[in-house]
Amino acid sequence: MIKIAIANQKGGVGKTTTAINIATALAASGWRTLLIDLDPQGNASTGLGVKQSERENNSYKLLISNTSLVESYSETNVPGLDIIPATVNLSGAEVELVDFQNRTHRLQTVLDATDAQQWDICIIDCPPSLGLLTINALVAVDSIVVPLQCEFFALEGLSQLLQTVDRIQQRFNPDLSILGVALTMYDRRARLTDQVADDVRSCLGGLVFETVIPRNVRLSEAPSHGMPALVYDHRCAGSEAYISLARELIARLPEKEMVA
Repeated sequence: MIKIAIANQKGGVGKTTTAINIATALAASGWRTLLIDLDPQGNASTGLGVKQSERENNSYKLLISNTSLVESYSETNVPGLDIIPATVNLSGAEVELVDFQNRTHRLQTVLDATDAQQWDICIIDCPPSLGLLTINALVAVDSIVVPLQCEFFALEGLSQLLQTVDRIQQRFNPDLSILGVALTMYDRRARLTDQVADDVRSCLGGLVFETVIPRNVRLSEAPSHGMPALVYDHRCAGSEAYISLARELIARLPEKEMVA
């Protein structure tokens, strides 16, 4: 199972929107996809229509109680896409994890289990912080995708994230790589948007995906209906951008035999 974290410690950059719609696009492309909501806010779960009453099996139990992937996931309304939802209990997990000897590797242990083989790919929506939950994700995955809002302060956050990735590589996961940086909330009317995009591309070169995700009303509306934008309105500019981004992402993935 290929494992990818969607991570950025800065909030409001389109991280959860990216996780939901990339996972949906992968499932639509024939990849048996698992989305793990590791954000205590549970926005990815809500955005896929998973009600609070349907979250008895969740990512908190996955980390704290040693439940398996098969015991923790729920099906979504998107064919081929399963989810391990988040609950508010996850907000206390970082404090509880401190008492575990293998606190940084809890998620890795679960994802390396044999029952993970029923999925082709796992997408992890990380919280907007660099605490133990995000560290668990970065230790467990093969690579990360960084959504980056096209604004000045986002560049500072990117620098901090790159430093964190370097530390994780040195201490826990030497194989961790950055699959790509996705520019989000792109507004062609704002000159600063173009300037930030140019600065990021000049700094990171080919790491930056060619596709940019525009500011789009339909992307904002979709979660309130419990749907990915690709299902809510697959013809809107935001959905078309995420479909294009998913194609780029798939092209960067290693070839593998798909689960039947």
